[in-house]
Amino acid sequence: MKAITIREPFQVEVVDMPVPQPRTGEALLRVLYCGICGADVASFTGNQPFTTYPRIPGHEFSAQIVSVPENDRGLKPGDVVTCNPYFNCGHCYACQKGLVNACEDNQTMGVQRDGAFCEYIVMPVERIIPGRGLDARTLALIEPFAISCHALSRCEIKPGSRMLITGAGPIGLFALLVAKAKGASVTVSDVLDGRLEKAKSLGADHVVNPTACDLTAETARITGSRGFDVCVEACGQSVTFMSCIACAAQGANLILIGNGKRETTFLHSILIKKELNVFGSRNAYTRDFNQLIELTASGQVDPTKLISAIYPMEDAPSAFDALTHNDGSLEKVLLRFSDPRE
Repeated sequence: MKAITIREPFQVEVVDMPVPQPRTGEALLRVLYCGICGADVASFTGNQPFTTYPRIPGHEFSAQIVSVPENDRGLKPGDVVTCNPYFNCGHCYACQKGLVNACEDNQTMGVQRDGAFCEYIVMPVERIIPGRGLDARTLALIEPFAISCHALSRCEIKPGSRMLITGAGPIGLFALLVAKAKGASVTVSDVLDGRLEKAKSLGADHVVNPTACDLTAETARITGSRGFDVCVEACGQSVTFMSCIACAAQGANLILIGNGKRETTFLHSILIKKELNVFGSRNAYTRDFNQLIELTASGQVDPTKLISAIYPMEDAPSAFDALTHNDGSLEKVLLRFSDPRE
């Protein structure tokens, strides 16, 4: 079979390797579509601290079951599915408490272990998530969508809640879709006007470019000087985290999705003064995947609006190059390995 490997930073190759053989409790899957995640791009550029080389990237994917052992979940050959790609150890303190998404020895496909950028992979049956009739392209978007869904499950979001999302990259935009489905009034902040236009097309009630106007002043205008009930940090930047604190209402909830690479220094008394709740968010649960599949199948959300380009798997080097030089116009880029319609 063909597989895509990052040999070392800035070297992506399409290589030949044996088709994997499933072990007890595993299914053989034919990969259909894969999304290129920011973590994959970081591995490509050498900025992913958890990646060793060579590495097969990829954890956002759809696949078709080739073979599967007898199971009580109704899974059978031919089914189009997605999978939970976060492997947890099962015995650390986090796992014992049920926080499998925050396992102390988490191994995400494509990062700490080889991923799905192959024509075939094997997966434990319990990690396979039925697609419930969704097409392969849509299912390849469920994993990053689930990241945002899980983040917004960290606190209560009511109809009419005023929310600020800083960062209109894919995770921020997926958070927007979830928030609108919950009935929130959402303001999106980003420094790229093209991304703000996309946010507006996806239902954002307000958009703000903080390089063109004062975000704090806009917050006062939009919220009647109350501040936002929920602030979602989806950039991983110190300045956006501080913006969330400044724009938060008294007693607001702050949700951190963006993975920061630099320290943030601030006077923590502001958290006390406003009595803010700060929630970290990591990965997602299988229930988040299932919830989104149901939500998407019902027509309440359409994640495919975020697809910017689809490359054949042989053109993976070009896809990685395009994302490395992304000017903000690319949201989700997919690789096509196969298509059940072909």
